[in-house]
Amino acid sequence: MFTVERPEAFNETWARAFNTRELDHLLALYEDEAILADATRTVRGKAEIAFFLGEFLKVPGTLSGRNNFCLQLGDLALLRADWVLRDPDGNQIMSGSSAEIIRRQPDGNWLYAIDHAAGASLPAV
Repeated sequence: MFTVERPEAFNETWARAFNTRELDHLLALYEDEAILADATRTVRGKAEIAFFLGEFLKVPGTLSGRNNFCLQLGDLALLRADWVLRDPDGNQIMSGSSAEIIRRQPDGNWLYAIDHAAGASLPAV
């Protein structure tokens, strides 16, 4: 399984977990009651997140992610990252900028509390 000991490493770790194409690797990076959203829907809890991520894993390609910033206050961290999904030929399939809150767990690892995959790339309303 994938673990994150430093919050600034979270998005790179998530991308590596995605690229294994193993749903359990991704789910291990979420709290039990975490929230996951994209531009059109929001889900809560590991069962709903599993369905959401299972659909995303059907899209072929390789994901890369890069943190723009990591602001940490105690056991919480706010992240913003840019991510790109490329097909096997290297063409961009989709991309976005995320807004995320991760929380340090009692074992010292960090997990998503809130993952908004498109939160930083949505237009103002």
